[in-house]
Amino acid sequence: MFTRLSGSSWFKIKLNGKVIHIDPGYTGYFKSHGLPMTEFEEPGDLILITHAHKDHLQLAALDKIRKHGSIILAPKVCKDIINTQFRMVKPGDETKLEDFTVQVVHAYNTPEGHSTMKAHHMGDGVGYIVQIKQKTIYHSGDTDFIPEMKSFPPIDIALLPIGGTYTMDISEAVQAVLAIQPKIVIPMHFLKADPDEFKRQVESKSHVEVLIIQPGQSINI
Repeated sequence: MFTRLSGSSWFKIKLNGKVIHIDPGYTGYFKSHGLPMTEFEEPGDLILITHAHKDHLQLAALDKIRKHGSIILAPKVCKDIINTQFRMVKPGDETKLEDFTVQVVHAYNTPEGHSTMKAHHMGDGVGYIVQIKQKTIYHSGDTDFIPEMKSFPPIDIALLPIGGTYTMDISEAVQAVLAIQPKIVIPMHFLKADPDEFKRQVESKSHVEVLIIQPGQSINI
């Protein structure tokens, strides 16, 4: 089960009896997304944070979804924000846990990328490739289409931004999909971009299935 908890890139993923939260942040308050507070009654066994911007990391959000025993991974740029113990990670790291294998990958804006605001510098933020049982999930964080994506392992489900301001836009996200070749892609960080247009472009150029999830919506994959 994938549940989208913000307009940016906060997702709750339930697989094999485990709960993963990625990027617990928001640009407004919880109620601005119309989310029932019951969504926060399932704390994360694993919590992944891609970078320190407020739409990806807020203490009020993190405190709602962590519990005793939660494993939190985050890059160094988050150390002055997170007020609890966490594992500091960087691109190239791999963490093997009881139920998960987590590969930490790059996430950044490039000079040639279509993002209009180059706010994400190489080495600051990260993305994650999570393997749990027989499923491999890639959450890109905020990034442009970067060369590293061409050498990723096989991905079942990719979560990619399409907004175009701080991240790649639709056309560049389509390039990323064609390079990664996941089975399913879920667009995120829409801003003013049209996810239906992204779906049309991807599905006209590949066999990749595009699933659009709005904040507060859950789907089974």
